[in-house]
Amino acid sequence: MPTKDYYEVLGVARDASPDEIKRAYRTLARKHHPDVADDKAQAEHLFKEINEAYEVLSDPNKRAHYDRFGTVGGPGGGGDAGFGGFGPGGFGDIFDMFFGDMRGGAPRRNGPQRGSDLRYDLEITLEDAFAGTTREIQFSHLAQCESCKGSGAQPGTLIVQCDRCGGSGAMRSVRQTPLGQFVTQSVCTQCGGEGTVIPQPCATCHGRGRHEVERKLTVKVPAGVDDGSRIRIAGNGEAGIRSGPAGDLYVYLSVAAHPIFRRDGLDTYVDVPISYPQATLGASIEVPSLEGALPLTIPAGTQSATTLRLRGRGMPSVRGSQRGDHHVTVHVVVPTKLNKKQKELLEEYARMGGDAIEERSFLDRVKDAFRPE
Repeated sequence: MPTKDYYEVLGVARDASPDEIKRAYRTLARKHHPDVADDKAQAEHLFKEINEAYEVLSDPNKRAHYDRFGTVGGPGGGGDAGFGGFGPGGFGDIFDMFFGDMRGGAPRRNGPQRGSDLRYDLEITLEDAFAGTTREIQFSHLAQCESCKGSGAQPGTLIVQCDRCGGSGAMRSVRQTPLGQFVTQSVCTQCGGEGTVIPQPCATCHGRGRHEVERKLTVKVPAGVDDGSRIRIAGNGEAGIRSGPAGDLYVYLSVAAHPIFRRDGLDTYVDVPISYPQATLGASIEVPSLEGALPLTIPAGTQSATTLRLRGRGMPSVRGSQRGDHHVTVHVVVPTKLNKKQKELLEEYARMGGDAIEERSFLDRVKDAFRPE
């Protein structure tokens, strides 16, 4: 049974994602590394706890077992103690309960390591998505230390082999069990599994080889992007370790809701009011679109809520020259105020069409509607 809650050690919630656990570990490992801390003894103790917690919580099987039983070894009772499987609760966990974890060592990590990818969330307008745009963004990231060129050592000094683990990055221990002698290994608490130590850490980055800086970058957003699209900017993530390649920056786009237009894929939609005479007699009007006012012909006798299509006037495609359509739904607006002349003309129109204005029963109106001509 661990002496401390591993989630508390890393300062994360019990439902933390693997990325959140990794970030917490990296932050704490940098802060409490014995080579950069003032209190070496205390830092070494904390560094050991941090590594133990990360070793369990970063392994899906170990984490699942730990969440279920509160231990790193076997179940210690219950219905999962059989030999039916080799996953959590199966033979592998029974084996570990007696002999320790012999499956995972503490490999040396003294080679180049790629930097982590970064994510930046950027909101744009629908007009930006239609025409494309450029935006300047600002974010913080770990950049290679210019003073030590990423080595972590003070310029002019050397990085030496760890004398505690002999450069292996692992601490080995031997245990006597009823079944014989078994050797287990864990991450070296002095070098953190690196196999090397830095006697004189760089004054700028404190031995980490990287330091956090603010950066500005111009992002080009192509025309036609949709909500949820992402733009990959290679090599603009966090700097690599020991001259490893930098990670990438991913810009995730969210398109703000528009007060007039709607979008569905490459097609755009808009609602436009028209008058009763325009719907009845037909008309040529201008309708709004993302590229400005467009001419639209209203056929005579158009009914309210009719949708008319302007082909090829919708959103452009990010790939290729294809464009969607612009859909215009017209709504006939009934006038609420008429002057005397307008009212007389409308009444005359009604009489000529056989539409009586005087009050009639519902049954009479139904009969008139279905009376053959």
